[in-house]
Amino acid sequence: MQKHNVNLPIIITGRHLEITEAIREFIHRKIESLHLDYPRIIEAKVILDVQHHRQIAEIILFCADHIVIEVKSTTEDIYASVDESISKIARRMRKFKTRLLKSHRPRKDGSIRHIQEQVIHAESMHEEKEHVEPSYVHQEGYKVRPLYVDEAIMDLELSDRPFVVFHNQKSHRLAIVFRRRDGDYGLIEPEDKQAS
Repeated sequence: MQKHNVNLPIIITGRHLEITEAIREFIHRKIESLHLDYPRIIEAKVILDVQHHRQIAEIILFCADHIVIEVKSTTEDIYASVDESISKIARRMRKFKTRLLKSHRPRKDGSIRHIQEQVIHAESMHEEKEHVEPSYVHQEGYKVRPLYVDEAIMDLELSDRPFVVFHNQKSHRLAIVFRRRDGDYGLIEPEDKQAS
């Protein structure tokens, strides 16, 4: 049985840093040593960056079943940053497999809490003394995929993002799953008043 990734395409990019052969071999060895457990890795991208005294290693794994695992670590040594990122990926893969195994067990109802709608009056919005003009910081492409709620939660656990927007396969509506401060998950399904 194959235990390691063989001939895995790994793209390494350096920002403010020259990628030496030693760094390249180290990264290949680390990523290829990840066990061929679920989810299966198809491609890996590694972005190394140096900002002042911070050495940043970002690793993005594209896996089977449209699963993307993204991690980023910052230390004072690039090798330590890569090691830390690999550890985070291994933990997330184990967590994903555990959640997948648990999903076959019967679930108790009410595992997701629905948020009540709140109406904010226009008068309360203008009470602030300082008016800060919002600025457009960063545009990012986001593909809305058809998922069940459990799949959206797994996707959220595998990424550093605070939320996942998806098309709920059960209700056939646009939905958002997000992390709550208490560690649970929230589900928002906006109502389109114009459509009804």
